[in-house]
Amino acid sequence: MGMKRKILIAEDEPNLRKLIKNYLQREGFEITEASDGREALEKFTDEEYALVLLDIMMPYMDGFAVCREIRKLSSVPIVFLTAKSQEYDELSGFDCGADEYITKPFSPAVLVKRVKAVLRRSGALDADKINFAGITLLGGERRVESDGETISLTPREYELLAYFIRNRNIALSRQVIIENVWGYDYEGDDRTVDTHIKCLRNKLGNNGKSLRTIRKLGYMLTDREPEVMQ
Repeated sequence: MGMKRKILIAEDEPNLRKLIKNYLQREGFEITEASDGREALEKFTDEEYALVLLDIMMPYMDGFAVCREIRKLSSVPIVFLTAKSQEYDELSGFDCGADEYITKPFSPAVLVKRVKAVLRRSGALDADKINFAGITLLGGERRVESDGETISLTPREYELLAYFIRNRNIALSRQVIIENVWGYDYEGDDRTVDTHIKCLRNKLGNNGKSLRTIRKLGYMLTDREPEVMQ
């Protein structure tokens, strides 16, 4: 198992740590545990991780201090677990370089979803290179080529296209797309999907036609001929 599936959990509450560990292991992640900030930093320097889950209130070193030390060494995605929701906490978290916040109490299923979303954004869950319908996704570099030419995408457009490529030849509803690309807590209009698809099609040029509208449902990235899809 490569670094892509390794997660470091730093949480001083043993039951919660075990619960998180069990859920993430079920999803195929390899877990290293730390029960305080100092131990977390020691374990971080021993191995390479795809993501670090940091509780804020921990003995010896709090999550903010650990985050600042990790940022001197690495740009690994960091997700804070916090029982506090005060704004100043959030600001200190982002100041020291956190990528995401999850406020306790949370459901383990939501945690797994958020962890995967952060890993997708960082490119850690993408295969290094996927070719499909004239489009090449280079996950490690977060780069996309259409017919060999690099195209410039916004982070959201990249995530949207990566999601379509991972689910190629599957019809996807707007709701499913929003939940997986924008996140389960997105509260905007699902027409934002249509706008992003339109921009993606334009940027993909001739290969944009592979991103098909499926009437009364949503969209599909496919290399099949339209008549075969009926």
